[in-house]
Amino acid sequence: MQVRFPIGRVAWRLNAALASMALACAVHAAEAPKPTVVQEPHYGDTLFRFWQDQYFTAITGLMTSQHFNRVAQHADEAEVLRGGMLLSYGMHKEAGEIFAQLIEKGAAPSVRDRAWYYLAKIRYQRGFIDQAEEAVARIENNLPPALQEERVLLQSQLLMARGDFAGAAQVLEALAKSSSAGLYARYNLGVALVRSGDLPRGIAMLDEVGKAPATTEEFKALRDKANVALGYAALADEKPEAARAFLERVRLSSMLANKALLGFGWASAALKEPKKALVPWNELVSGAPGRDSGDAAVLEARIAVAFAYAELGAYGQSLERYQDAINAFDREHVALDESIGAIRKGKLLDGLLEKNPGDEMGWFWNIQELPEMPHASHLNQVLAQHEFQEAFKNWRDLRFLAKNLQGWADTLGVYNDMLSNRRQAYADKLPKVRDDAGKLNIAESIKRRDALVAELEKAEAEADHAAVADAARRIQIERVADVQALMQRAGADPEVAAAAERVRRVAGALTWQLAQEFPDRLWTLKKALRTINMELELAQARDAALAQAQRDEPARHEAFARRIAALEGTIRALIPKVAALTSEQQGQVQELAVAELTRQKERLAAYTTQARFAVAQLYDRAALARKPDEASKP
Repeated sequence: MQVRFPIGRVAWRLNAALASMALACAVHAAEAPKPTVVQEPHYGDTLFRFWQDQYFTAITGLMTSQHFNRVAQHADEAEVLRGGMLLSYGMHKEAGEIFAQLIEKGAAPSVRDRAWYYLAKIRYQRGFIDQAEEAVARIENNLPPALQEERVLLQSQLLMARGDFAGAAQVLEALAKSSSAGLYARYNLGVALVRSGDLPRGIAMLDEVGKAPATTEEFKALRDKANVALGYAALADEKPEAARAFLERVRLSSMLANKALLGFGWASAALKEPKKALVPWNELVSGAPGRDSGDAAVLEARIAVAFAYAELGAYGQSLERYQDAINAFDREHVALDESIGAIRKGKLLDGLLEKNPGDEMGWFWNIQELPEMPHASHLNQVLAQHEFQEAFKNWRDLRFLAKNLQGWADTLGVYNDMLSNRRQAYADKLPKVRDDAGKLNIAESIKRRDALVAELEKAEAEADHAAVADAARRIQIERVADVQALMQRAGADPEVAAAAERVRRVAGALTWQLAQEFPDRLWTLKKALRTINMELELAQARDAALAQAQRDEPARHEAFARRIAALEGTIRALIPKVAALTSEQQGQVQELAVAELTRQKERLAAYTTQARFAVAQLYDRAALARKPDEASKP
């Protein structure tokens, strides 16, 4: 009878994934929230996949990045996010270990309390009450106000799951008195009080919820639930007038409208007003939208209508309605058998997957469209079961894993082909690379470099300007030297003497120019030598890398081959295991659905028995009425 407090789609994802982004930010921002700047591209890719609902891709990519130390600048946030996604897959033990490690590392108190709160919440939703209570016990007083209220609600739910309704009521008392307490706190308090035996206070609290203004569909549904609970409690307490007052508050468009109409009719019948009882009961059996013929309230209303006609003395109509009810029950019984047969053939699960495809596995996936079934209305009660939903998600995820493993098995063949091509390319290119390396005589180049260095150092030490001259200056130096030699051979001719003077002046000018250019040319040559040194170092590094590659590449090929073979063996071993688990889980999911339909059949059999017994009573009454008439005849 208790309710789990509401969680919208985004809020649920944040809760189940440990409020992934908000809490990840809080690891480094316990005092004041600050925006998280993504500094590692691989971490940004993980966040992108996460917010695209690609949870399996996100967590596998994140774990790969962590293995290769690609998210070092987001180490804590990455661990929180990984723990949250593990939680979303129900792996609460592994997630708990991650959070415990973060706490041991000295996480801020607010982060620590949030971690334990979300861990407790997921454990409770998964049905691990002991572990959830252990996590709740570790929460101190560092939660924000909104989460503190939800913590109290969670603690009360854990107590109610233990059957300690008095303890749950005590926990909820203080929260319910708060002006900020929501309808869920008051509703759960009312339930806890009723279940603990304090009926007056419990009914008063539920009555408060049933009359409270509600602006959202969620709170309107909760208000309807409170009024239905009050109505049926009043019926059980033989207070039909109060029951009608409570049930009149339920909306006709509510999911609980059928049950409310049925209860309103029985309250009227208890007040000896069968005509008023016929109004809601005839509405239920009218076949109007929302009045599904297989609904439990509608089925019960069929015999209730016949009962009301009998109370009015319309025995013929009553008998007719009882016969119609029996025929309807028989048809429904056959329909249930057909639905059970279809479920056991796998049509339900296959149809759900076909109508609700998804490329990823994850706990945030929901059923949006129903499959084609012989009687789709029977699925309402089946799909409403939390246990069925969880079991179906497990089966769907196993199917995803089987497909994923088969995809990797096929991919490994491609990796083998890639490795073969790489080996062949290495074998083809190695001779040419070795030949090119042989043509490059690095040792000879080093000798020539050393000779140039020595020549340059000598020129600098001796201030040999001509030694560093460029080609144009060297030509000029040679021409001046040739002319001077010619002047010497010409002897003491006066004309030659005049020319020799001009040559002397040209030589002096050339010497002056060489002296002026010497520093710049020396610097340029040293710069060129530095470039030569860099190129030689690069050539040496490449030569060493080439030699290392020739030694390592074959070993790398072998290592890749061994790794591919090992992965292939692991995947081949996992495929049949996952297939067996998938088949076993499919059987469990189908049996859960069949069990619910079987319960509907049992309820239907009880209605049929009641109807047949009532028909027998009507026939007996008619027979007794005929006997006085027959006795009066001569």
